[in-house]
This record gives sequence, structure tokens and C-alpha cells, in this order.
Amino acid sequence: MLNKVILIGYAGADSEMKFTAAGIPVANFSLAVKEVYKNGGGEKKTNTLWIRCVAWRRWAEIAGEFVTKGKFLFIEGRLQLRSYEDREGKKHDVTEVVVTLLRLLGPAKNGNGAKPADLSKAGESADESENPFDEPGRETPDQEIPF
Repeated sequence: MLNKVILIGYAGADSEMKFTAAGIPVANFSLAVKEVYKNGGGEKKTNTLWIRCVAWRRWAEIAGEFVTKGKFLFIEGRLQLRSYEDREGKKHDVTEVVVTLLRLLGPAKNGNGAKPADLSKAGESADESENPFDEPGRETPDQEIPF
């Protein structure tokens, strides 16, 4: 079986970093992913999907430092379903992506001046100039990426 999600989009807000009771860092942020399509009348439409993301340990530290509103991100992870009760005792079900890889793809959409990212500390290659879709012998036309 496989539970893997790959997303490219813009951070909806600055990441929110906290620590568990055991001192483990966890960061939460939302990602806006666009879908562009033509309706039955040939009119171009855009649909934006907001996705909750959660990062743990070193990825949380990186997200806490570099994920700011409008940042263009590549996220790889797995879907997680969880439930919780709010203060009034009402049950909520949440679907989120648990981040296993985070890449900063370029400047923020809103142009905020973020400092350059040095993600080499994460223990994995994080060269921002590297295209995450490059596969040997495969060309990726611009039309495949919806924005």
C-alpha cells in the first residue's frame, strides 16, 4: 500500500511552531493549491484548495524558520486523518498532510523579503534550483503545472 502526497503551492500564512510536552517541535501551516480548468462553455476557471500541513522534528524547525505567508513550496508527505474534541466537547475530523520533505521553490508570491534558505541542515539535499519533477528522459511541459 502507498500513502504519498506531492503538492506545490503557496503558504497561506506564517507557519505556527509549537513543542509537545516531550519537547518535540511541531509546525502547522496551510498550503494553497490551484487548479485551472475550462468549464463546459470554454471559460477558464480557477479553484483554490486549502490544505493543512503538519511538520515534525527537523522539518518543523525548517518550516518554523522559512515558511512565511506567500512562500512558494514543494511538499511531499502522507495523508493523516485525526479527530479531536473542542472545548465545548464537539468532535472534529481533520485531514492533513504530514510533511516528509519540504522545498522552497522560489520567491514569495506577495514579494515579502524572506532571507535565503539553507536547508542543508535537514540531512537531505535541498538545492532550490533542482526541479523536483525531473526524471531522466522525461520532459515536463509548463502546461502540467497549473500556476
